[in-house]
Amino acid sequence: FKQKKFLIGGIIIIFALGFLGYTSLVGASIYYYTVGELLEQGRSVYGENVRVNGKVAPGSVEKRSAGSALRFDIIDDEGGESLSVVFQGVVPDTFNVDSEVVIEGSLNSGGIFEANILMATCPSKYVPVS
Repeated sequence: FKQKKFLIGGIIIIFALGFLGYTSLVGASIYYYTVGELLEQGRSVYGENVRVNGKVAPGSVEKRSAGSALRFDIIDDEGGESLSVVFQGVVPDTFNVDSEVVIEGSLNSGGIFEANILMATCPSKYVPVS
């Protein structure tokens, strides 16, 4: 009888660990789009949590005052397509015009990407200050 209890308890623990592993893997595996790929998806991605990579478009960065939303456009390297982004939060120090960024959030029905995470990638070369 003790062996049966031990076996049942072990099976329950294995199922619980498997379930936790599966849910954490699914939550961490968000597909990574380019701007062009995201725009090709159309309405199917509205409201879905996705990551998008692109470059900050020159002349598009708008921040009126502290605490207000940061607005900017990102462009695709391949097709030159553009996506308008709104971000409310702490802006990374490496965020600049023409820098590469990865944003995470959702595309609304108006075509504006509402980012809740903004990651500016580090430049490949650091230039010494003269």
